[in-house]
Amino acid sequence: MKAFLHFILSNFTLTFFLIGIIFSVVTIYRYKGKRNKSFIVESFLKYYCFWAHGVSWTYNAIMHTVFHTMAASFIGWEDSPFQLEVGFASLGFGLVGLLAFKKDFGLRLGLFISTAAFLWGAAGGHLYEIFSKGNFAPGNAGIMLWTDLLMPILSFYLLYLSYKAEKKMS
Repeated sequence: MKAFLHFILSNFTLTFFLIGIIFSVVTIYRYKGKRNKSFIVESFLKYYCFWAHGVSWTYNAIMHTVFHTMAASFIGWEDSPFQLEVGFASLGFGLVGLLAFKKDFGLRLGLFISTAAFLWGAAGGHLYEIFSKGNFAPGNAGIMLWTDLLMPILSFYLLYLSYKAEKKMS
């Protein structure tokens, strides 16, 4: 059980993403009568915003501010005051993610552009650390690297599907 808890808390981006999917599927199941493409896409997008962005970035903020020494070690870095800056940036993303639960295209676009810039920049840093320093720490080369690379693509794809479904409905 301890190993399982360590895995889900260490790989929180995947954990909160999966929780969002569970909430989406339950919502779609509960509202069988409203099942159209727009409703299904919105269900996935709103819970993706809430869990994979809102809760996940807020969790990241707590890890980088309160548990900064542990977070740095997980990434394979030394602890530094920079942890606070990452933590507060993450808190900002998290708060916007929580607000983006409500259907607002502009807010969601802003969330996805800003987090994509951060995540792809972080992925570049992780890859640099892997190739130049052999840093294969779990927080540098594991699931974090993959979510840094893939989450922005998924974000823009879901937003595109939402836009397309809404346009078709009007």
